[in-house]
Amino acid sequence: MRVLSTFLIFFIGLPLFAQPSERRISRAEYIEMYKDDAIREMKRSGVPASITLAQGILESGDGNSPLARKANNHFGIKCHSDWKGKTYHQDDDAKDECFRKYKNVLESYHDHSEFLKKKRYAFLFELKPTDYKGWAKGLKKAGYATNPRYPQLLIKIIEDNNLHQYDLAKAPKKEEGKKLWKEKEENATTIKSEIAGRRGSHTVKMHDNNIRYIEVKPEDDFEKVANEFNMGLWQLYKYNDWDKEEALFEEGILYLQPKRNKAQEGYHYVATGETMWDISQKYGIKLKKLYRKNRMEKGEQPKVGEKLYLRKKKPRE
Repeated sequence: MRVLSTFLIFFIGLPLFAQPSERRISRAEYIEMYKDDAIREMKRSGVPASITLAQGILESGDGNSPLARKANNHFGIKCHSDWKGKTYHQDDDAKDECFRKYKNVLESYHDHSEFLKKKRYAFLFELKPTDYKGWAKGLKKAGYATNPRYPQLLIKIIEDNNLHQYDLAKAPKKEEGKKLWKEKEENATTIKSEIAGRRGSHTVKMHDNNIRYIEVKPEDDFEKVANEFNMGLWQLYKYNDWDKEEALFEEGILYLQPKRNKAQEGYHYVATGETMWDISQKYGIKLKKLYRKNRMEKGEQPKVGEKLYLRKKKPRE
C-alpha cells in the first residue's frame, strides 16, 4: 500500500476547491520540471531516467499529493531508523506514520536512487539502461510494490509520455545545469503559487498541517468571507472553533477546511497571553482534541510556560 496510497489526495468537498484557481500540476508540467533531475540521477546512479520519472508520477500523483507538496517526497519513502533529516507525518498503512522530508525534489530523487542500491535490487543494475520494461518488472519482483499491476502501470506511463527518450539523454553540462535548475525552480514556484489560489481579495494558503486558510483583514466579516468562497457560515464557525454569536476576529488565520486531530509539531510551551484557542489556531489542531490531549476541561486555560501536547496524549502524573 505504501507505493500507491501516498499519491491519493483527499479534498474536503467544498465548492471552493473545485474552482479553476485550484489547478493541479499537469503530467506534462511535472515531466518538464523534473526530467533534468531524473537524467542527472541516471548519470550518477544508473537508475533509468524513465523509471525515476514514472515512479515519481505514479507515487506522487504528478507531484500533487500532500506528501509531495509539503515534504518534497515523491516516492513515499518512510523515515526508518537511519534517517536523521526532517520528517513529515501522515496516515498511511498505519496512523501517523513518519515520512522523510526533503529540501527540494532533487534531494528526493537522489534518495530514491540510493534506496534502490539495496542488495535486493542489485540485479536491476545489470540490465541495459534502456531496458525500462525489465526495470519495471524487476521492481515488482524485488518487492518494491504490492500492486500486481505495478509494472504495467509504469510501462504505460513511460510509453504514453515517451519517457524512454530520456534514457538516451546526456546530463546537462554544469553551467547549463545551473541555468536549467534556476528556470525549473522559478517555474515550480509559479505553479505552486497558482495552486495555492486566489479568490476575491484573499489569497488561499496552505498551513503546515495541510489545511487551507486565509489571513483575516480588518474589513472582513463572516458573511463576506462565506459569500466570497461560496461556503456556509456554519462551516467557518465549526472549522475555526468559533462561537456563532461572536463577530469575526480582526486578524489571524481563518481556516476553510476542518482542522486536524493532531499537529505536525509534538509540543508547545505557552507564552504570555496565549489561550487554548490561540494555540489551536496556530497549529491547526481541533480545540476539543487539544483539550483531550492535555487532559484539560473545556474552557480551562493553560499557564504561562506550560508544556502542551500536540500529537500524543499527556502522560498521567
